[in-house]
Amino acid sequence: MTQPLDNPKLDEHPGSNAEKDPDAWVSGDDPMTGAQASYLTTLCEEAGVEPPAATLSKAEASKRIDALKAQLGRD
Repeated sequence: MTQPLDNPKLDEHPGSNAEKDPDAWVSGDDPMTGAQASYLTTLCEEAGVEPPAATLSKAEASKRIDALKAQLGRD
């Protein structure tokens, strides 16, 4: 019987990609995704703040999303 491959994305440990700091992302400097832009717009509307510029990077968008979620009391 063969052993399954270790997939860190499926493991629930601190080294998983889900916990990686956005500043350390390989693609962090890429433009934010459409999903990020949409979610940011929704969060900004709920928080009553101006949506950010469309030129945010993936990492910047992720940080703004986290900050707005914290401001709105979401985890």
